[in-house]
Amino acid sequence: MDVYMNNSSSFNSPDGPGEDHEQYNSALMPSIFGVICFFGIIGNCIVIYTIVKKTKFCSHQTVPDIFIFSLSIADLLFLLGMPFLIHQLVGNGSWCFGATMCTVITALDSNSQIVSTYILTVMTLDRYLATVHPIRFKHVRTPFVAGAAVALVWALSLVSITPVWMYTGLMPLKDGSVGCALLLPDPATDTYWFTLYQFFLAFALPLVVICSVFFKILQNVSATVAPLPQRSLRMRARKVTRMAVAICLAFFICWAPYYILQLAHLGVQRPSFAFLYAYNIAISMGYANSCINPFIYIVLSETFKRQFIVAIRPSHRGFRVAPAVADGSMSLRMAADSFHPSHSQSSRELLPNTLPVTVAVH
Repeated sequence: MDVYMNNSSSFNSPDGPGEDHEQYNSALMPSIFGVICFFGIIGNCIVIYTIVKKTKFCSHQTVPDIFIFSLSIADLLFLLGMPFLIHQLVGNGSWCFGATMCTVITALDSNSQIVSTYILTVMTLDRYLATVHPIRFKHVRTPFVAGAAVALVWALSLVSITPVWMYTGLMPLKDGSVGCALLLPDPATDTYWFTLYQFFLAFALPLVVICSVFFKILQNVSATVAPLPQRSLRMRARKVTRMAVAICLAFFICWAPYYILQLAHLGVQRPSFAFLYAYNIAISMGYANSCINPFIYIVLSETFKRQFIVAIRPSHRGFRVAPAVADGSMSLRMAADSFHPSHSQSSRELLPNTLPVTVAVH
């Protein structure tokens, strides 16, 4: 949301406002944000519902489930701030929801953004352990440890946005209304340091960690010839790793323009309409990242597709659930209730490298 700096009103009051500016504020950008918000909320609700439904069937969540579920929660909370951004655009920067809501929405927006970044970072580290050391660190890659890591990320994020809690408030605008902004004590100096703080904390540092970890993963994959028993485990882990790579790439591609323009804004006293246009497009790309994540799961994860089908089309048939050892994902195969393997068929022939479990679906 465009509420971070106490000079952020300049974004909403460019020099020479005219008919194009009014059409831009009242129609174009609110429409783009509305579409992103609509599909993003629906997509993340689908992901959350699917994982919750699967948990009900299987009595537990896997490590990837916990990370994806937490990321979807953060994305959903982030998207819930979009209607307020749309209202600001239509109202030319005005805020009519009060000081408390200004602080809460701004903190929620900032916190969800940082949480998403660091969940991706932790997910990347998990992919490293699952791909490079699938057996050695199996005892570390447990749902309890994953849940504790997510909880720690949320706690650290809430602490890291202390300036937002302290300095967010209402500021008067030229038309007599008030806007929601981060009212730093010394704008000339504090804005500079806060922008750098946000850039390194929420973007640069995670980018370095994620790129380094994926480089080590690719280096190991290209140099290692795994024995046959481990090769199947690595193949499964790589499928989940491919999805994690896609999610991380989407995140940094979507958010890079925003942070670049945030840094550029430090040297711009009166942003032009072109700068305003580019800045709001960059914001829309950041929100779009939270919108496209669910569709990345659907496109790249066969497991998630099966889980989604099970969640939305419950029936009185049985499902064979095969937990994958390497990446913690689940493979579901439909089977009739009356189906039983013959003595000539082993469980390995039915579900290779898995322990078949039948779960009744009601």
